[in-house]
Amino acid sequence: MGAHFASLLKNKNMVYIESEAPFQSACQVKRVAFLLLENFSMMAFTGAVDALVTANLMRPSTIYEVLVVGNGSDAVVSDLGIEISVDCQLAQLDERQLDILILCGGLRVQPRANPAMRTKLKVANKAGVVLGSLWNGAYFLAEAGLLDGYECAYHPDGRAMMMEEFPNVAISNRSHVLDRYRVSCAGASSSLNMMLEVVRNDCGSEFASAIEEVLSCDKMAEVIDVSVCSVDRNPTLPEPLKTALQLMRSNIEEPLSIAEITECVGISRRQLERLFCHHVYASPSRYYLELRLTHARQLLQQTNKPIVEIAVATGFVSISHFRRCFHQLFDISAGRFRKTFQDGDMTSA
Repeated sequence: MGAHFASLLKNKNMVYIESEAPFQSACQVKRVAFLLLENFSMMAFTGAVDALVTANLMRPSTIYEVLVVGNGSDAVVSDLGIEISVDCQLAQLDERQLDILILCGGLRVQPRANPAMRTKLKVANKAGVVLGSLWNGAYFLAEAGLLDGYECAYHPDGRAMMMEEFPNVAISNRSHVLDRYRVSCAGASSSLNMMLEVVRNDCGSEFASAIEEVLSCDKMAEVIDVSVCSVDRNPTLPEPLKTALQLMRSNIEEPLSIAEITECVGISRRQLERLFCHHVYASPSRYYLELRLTHARQLLQQTNKPIVEIAVATGFVSISHFRRCFHQLFDISAGRFRKTFQDGDMTSA
């Protein structure tokens, strides 16, 4: 089964693993509504939604139902001048059917009291809805008295105003904050991390890390073909381990032996195994195998190379050995994986 993935590479491959894959925590379906304020930040909105949509792609059934809400018009104009259609109006929203309501602010969103919004937010709060905000959307929660006693992330330009007007709200310097039944982020770039925290609380750390592997793989200055974000972005990683990982990535078609790697990095095999087990959660040989099969998965998806050529290109001298190892990790044959992916329906795998 897919559970045979041992190393951190399981997170990178999770979206491509069969529906009965590991770390499928039992989180229930949640309805998340995004209230778009005029001139809302498109980047903040899409970052938050992207985390939820990607979470749904990794499960055989929906985890998050996303609603886009307006406040008087059928479409709301973003800060980029792009109109986004809404599913319903705030006045029509049934808070009893809602789990999370997030107000989407932005640089040009005017922080002004809105009586109708204030009333609806208070009703949602009484119904037990988690209330959240992007950028300066928290102003409207604070103005309704719904942030008193809570910590809140807010865009730096507006923090002085918030501290002055709402002394009972703890304005944070952090980019995003989850405080009991409130979630908030300071701007466009922090909405994804805020929502990943929400997913982490709902479905567990491994599941959230898997989403991050898909959506945050390009945050490094140098983008590696098969990168494990949690390792490759770690500046404290021991140098011998960094070197060993680089050697493995550079020698996919003709794999080095573990003895050759230990000789290159200048430590004993036992020391290398300790480093891998501590940081990567697998032995060097196991990680190397999973790295090569991850590379094979990419070739199956992105090229029309025959499977036998892909096996050779990823260091397998026997096509039967390649097929067996691929099936063990992905719960699907290499041929069926390619067909399923090219058909565009991973859920039928």
